Amino acid sequence: MELKDYLRIFHKSWILILACTLFGIAGAAGAAIATTPSYVASTQLYVSVKSTGDAGSGELNAGTSFARQAVTSYVDVVNSAIVLDTVIADLGLDLTAAQLAGMVESSSPLNTVLIDVTVTNSDPVLAANIANSVGQNFSKIVVDQLEKPEGEAVSPVKIETIQPALVPDGPASPNVPQNIALGLLVGLALGISFAVLRSVLDTRIHSLHDIDLVTDAPMLGGITNDPDARLRPLVVHSDPKNPRAESFRSLRTNLQFVNTEGGPRSFVVTSSIPGEGKSTTTANLAIALAETGARVVLVDGDLRLPRVAEYMGIEGGVGLTDVLIGRAELADVLQKWGKNKLFVLPSGRVPPNPSELLGSAAMARMLAALTDEFDVVLIDAPPLLLVTDAAVLSKLCGGAIMVVASGRTKRNELASALQALERAGSRLVGMVVTMLPTKGPDSYGYGQYSYGTALEEEKAVEASAAPTRRGFGKPRRRAA
Repeated sequence: MELKDYLRIFHKSWILILACTLFGIAGAAGAAIATTPSYVASTQLYVSVKSTGDAGSGELNAGTSFARQAVTSYVDVVNSAIVLDTVIADLGLDLTAAQLAGMVESSSPLNTVLIDVTVTNSDPVLAANIANSVGQNFSKIVVDQLEKPEGEAVSPVKIETIQPALVPDGPASPNVPQNIALGLLVGLALGISFAVLRSVLDTRIHSLHDIDLVTDAPMLGGITNDPDARLRPLVVHSDPKNPRAESFRSLRTNLQFVNTEGGPRSFVVTSSIPGEGKSTTTANLAIALAETGARVVLVDGDLRLPRVAEYMGIEGGVGLTDVLIGRAELADVLQKWGKNKLFVLPSGRVPPNPSELLGSAAMARMLAALTDEFDVVLIDAPPLLLVTDAAVLSKLCGGAIMVVASGRTKRNELASALQALERAGSRLVGMVVTMLPTKGPDSYGYGQYSYGTALEEEKAVEASAAPTRRGFGKPRRRAA
């Protein structure tokens, strides 16, 4: 993954990352609040060996060496029961020696005769009192008991307190700023990890970028998501200034450039799975194409679940299937729609053998007649992964337009559908992404295409008297 891929993930999942970061901060702050404050008090002792007044340097060095060796053992004596029981008795503590030992730590810096005693307690005053009591009682026990010679001789070991324990000003733990900073870092790391993991595991198509990972087919356009699409499927007709209507006009413009070398301008519009918006895309594209003055025919080639007649508001009981079996003539079942030169051929009754009918010689002859009569032929076909109808139809047409739904179609489903087209020897004209979000990194912007420019384009089309109908092929003869 490149840097731009990570930036896209962060842009897409910034809410998740922010939530995890805030959760980490809140967790750290909550833990700090719930933790009982601990105070630390320390005292420092100095161990030495007495020498005579006229002692030479050798005797002094020997005493110092003895003190250094003795300190290593004295460190363990600090936490012994003989010392701690005395401290408990002096301070009247309701503790055992083992419990008190958990609060007391002793250490000695390397190659020194110093002993550091540290006491941790939730009461700052008690912590200081315990530390001072440990130091004092330890000194007495070592000097007067452990290191005292037999008889009346004075102990050669001398232990003095050089730094008494003071009452601490603030708690040593919890360190609230440090905990919050740590919680922020942990939460941020978790958020980024979850975002990257979700992006890696999510194989759905979300944007034009995801399609580029599957195919290098040209991108014809993107259609934004509209929650009310089911209520007004023909947005180009019902709400011409809607942003979705502009996206269909942009798709129409891009479609003009896919067949610059000539050839039949008949296209099968299909998808990988159901529910990707292929029927509404086909219908709106047909209306947008007819707005340019071109003669357009919309054929409902989905003989299993036809939708075109319902969307266009026409009678669909007689149509394509009746023409293919010779029950009706093509001219009799074509229905003119709207004020432009748009004709609709509904599916007719659902047959028991859709694939055979769509791949028949009668279908090929009918498509040839439609291609000769109209500037553009659009066929709404079933999804490729369910049946072979679309692959069969695409071989008879100039190419296939693949519709992909953002957030619904998976990359492996799109790849399988494209392989089905390739095995059938069909030409993939381009891709159309539907249900794109209007905000975020996967959004489809309209900054380069305003309402004003769209209206100017329509006026220019209406004013043009050129017979080529904005590049949609040679002029067609009128229907008899």
